[in-house]
Amino acid sequence: MLYDFLFLSGDKMSSTVGWVGSIAYLLAYLFLSLNKLKVERPTYHLLNLVGALGLILHALDLHDYPNLVVNMAWGIIAVTAVVFIIRRRLK
Repeated sequence: MLYDFLFLSGDKMSSTVGWVGSIAYLLAYLFLSLNKLKVERPTYHLLNLVGALGLILHALDLHDYPNLVVNMAWGIIAVTAVVFIIRRRLK
């Protein structure tokens, strides 16, 4: 079973990408809650972007369109936040 997980193909790859996305979301929230990350830092938003991308790819594979739409919106929010942070730093 561990062998199958480590040497991925097809559905297993989609599932693993989805798990990576879920873990990235959870880490972002955990670190924010523990004051290890700040909303003003791009790292928080980049973790959310990784989460969104992982779950978008998994949702596409499953044809899970409600999940796809929510994670696309989450990813757009994350990218927008990173752009605002970078713009603020350049001023």
